[in-house]
Amino acid sequence: MGVYEELVERGLIAQVTNEDEIRTMVNAGKAKFYIGFDCTADSLTAGHFMALTLMKRLQDAGNQPIALIGGGTTMIGDPSGRSDMRKMLTREDIDHNAECFRKQMERFIEFGEGKAQMVNNADWLLDLNYVELLREVGTCFSVNNMLRAECYKQRMEKGLSFFEFNYMIMQSYDFYYLFQHHGCNMQFGGDDQWSNMLGGTELIRKKLGKDAYAMTITLLLNSEGKKMGKTEKGAVWLDADKTSPYEFFQYWRNVADADVVKCLKLLTFIPIEEIEEMEQHLEGAAFNQAKERLAFELTKMIHGEDEANKALAAARSVFGGTGVSDDMPTTEIPADKFTDGKIGILDLLTLTNLAPSKREARNLIAGGGVLVDDIKIADPTEMIAVDDFVVIKKGKKVFHKAKKA
Repeated sequence: MGVYEELVERGLIAQVTNEDEIRTMVNAGKAKFYIGFDCTADSLTAGHFMALTLMKRLQDAGNQPIALIGGGTTMIGDPSGRSDMRKMLTREDIDHNAECFRKQMERFIEFGEGKAQMVNNADWLLDLNYVELLREVGTCFSVNNMLRAECYKQRMEKGLSFFEFNYMIMQSYDFYYLFQHHGCNMQFGGDDQWSNMLGGTELIRKKLGKDAYAMTITLLLNSEGKKMGKTEKGAVWLDADKTSPYEFFQYWRNVADADVVKCLKLLTFIPIEEIEEMEQHLEGAAFNQAKERLAFELTKMIHGEDEANKALAAARSVFGGTGVSDDMPTTEIPADKFTDGKIGILDLLTLTNLAPSKREARNLIAGGGVLVDDIKIADPTEMIAVDDFVVIKKGKKVFHKAKKA
């Protein structure tokens, strides 16, 4: 099985242009492709995982990745999948976020001469003269076609700023620039980027002729990958200071039964044959074993094998019946929050961020979803005695330790 066929088998490919040529190029290790990352935060998230593992799969097969840091496009903000305009960041914020991305990507991708490249589109986009840009590429874009693009249609009712309307041109220009200056012949992105990516392919063909060799592949990064890494508390980050290794492990350990095989195929490097064999026997306890394997493999990739082993041991300790682990997420409660050694359950739930508000905490309790030291809490006015620490269980899968500061 060639690497392209494996991508298809794992469910990574959503749409392509020129499939025969792409298959031949990728399988021969001749693709020089880019994936873009806008720097909207100081850490990548689990939603970026698919793109990172894809880059590694293709690099291992001899292809050359270009990690495009969106220092320029982040100044505008992609309207795709948005109901409102993104917060505008300063150049300093964007540069800081870009450096954080670089450090995290280096865990997956081998950078260096003849290997992967990392480039920042601020290097060419921020120096563009607007009138010159319009003269160079403006005639290559039809406003009618742009307005039909899904990334714009979903914003038209609430209002699409001209500022954001330029994003497609900027992203298309990226491919045009990379094709000319870095020999980039292929682009990858989420299925929400399809219109923007086609814009880049068409720009190259219109400006450089039909013989210009530019390809497009889109991946299920939006409809599948971008759904990953979301919790009620927010994103699951790759930065250990934002999402601890234990919390990262637990997120993947708690995926739905229906999603575990999909996640194994999309995100891990377990051979596809082994996953398919595992799938044949998935019932009962086998689901938990598969989820544990998924969580361990992904935690090892991000945080290293030692942290993955600690998270595994902590999870087994909690779910195995002891209910306590040193690696369990822990909140230290300030002494002034206690009265005679006790604290109200609503305060306890909000201080540990297990509930965003006291109203939500009451709803959790009313639904029977809160246990403290294995005792179900039914009264929202109950006072909890904390001698050293207590273990709070929220729902079936979330455990948290609260201790006195």
